[in-house]
Amino acid sequence: MKTVISVIATLLLAITINAQNLKPIKLNAPNKDRGSSIMKALSDRHSEREFSKEKLSLQDLSDLLWAANGINRPDGRRTAATARNNQDIDLYAIMEEGAYFYDANAHELKPIAEGDHRPLIADRQVSVSDAPVSLLIVSDLSRFIGIDSEGQKRCGALDAGIVSQNIMLFASGCGLVTVPRASMKIDELKKILNLSETQVPMLNNPVGYSKK
Repeated sequence: MKTVISVIATLLLAITINAQNLKPIKLNAPNKDRGSSIMKALSDRHSEREFSKEKLSLQDLSDLLWAANGINRPDGRRTAATARNNQDIDLYAIMEEGAYFYDANAHELKPIAEGDHRPLIADRQVSVSDAPVSLLIVSDLSRFIGIDSEGQKRCGALDAGIVSQNIMLFASGCGLVTVPRASMKIDELKKILNLSETQVPMLNNPVGYSKK
């Protein structure tokens, strides 16, 4: 656990002057009483690729991030399981005003880079650029100890999938829409977010309100 915290602290120190005009976003405490039953959320779950341009409320954004990969126990463990509790997943929120890192310990969004980088998430699927927030799920393979390189890739992909499923269930149960995606402009995103070679963008989930 100390190693994970140390890595995250180092990552936060890497925030560049590209974000100098952005402010951290202090998130609300998660509302754990909201949403439909799990069976209803599963029944309603579906993918949408067109979104209203309306921004998420602060409460919706706060609850979304906590549901995706927030801390749900005093020992620092997360809402999403990871292999051997290596907590390899980092979550980034890409929004119109800029890109942010989700600091689960502080339950806060830390600014990384100014500007609208949602088209890098959308790639050729232009419609998803309208989603007010795109969550980028990154696995840092260096956090896997005692696992060979192929095993690291499998575990990273599995852990990313669990976070994506959390996002989908939250969206389905709380009136939002999303779609899980693997296509994106990976090299450009890695540059914008200052990701290391071991930090691999695995999946993304554009999230918003339904356009219908």
